[in-house]
Amino acid sequence: MERSYETLSEAINSLKLDGYVEDFNLCDAGVENKHKKTIHNSDELIVITYYRFEGTTNPDDSSVLYVIETTSGEKGLLVDAYGMYSGNVSQELMDKLKMR
Repeated sequence: MERSYETLSEAINSLKLDGYVEDFNLCDAGVENKHKKTIHNSDELIVITYYRFEGTTNPDDSSVLYVIETTSGEKGLLVDAYGMYSGNVSQELMDKLKMR
């Protein structure tokens, strides 16, 4: 999945067409699928790739888009700011999201 996108919205729209339709969010217990009300811990996540986006007028508006699949077959996206993980997020999840 080697692609590049100019904007976050362009990436989200394209990846949704590829089947990454679930909306994932960070939560205290791991990553939550908002629509299905399921929560996944770090060992249930496969981070396929990620894309970084920087704000055009403000570098503080930087974000990262994670393309995620779960071991139960859910495919979706997680949007977060660079390095803004909550103190309640587990170290295992933080390590999982720090792709090289």
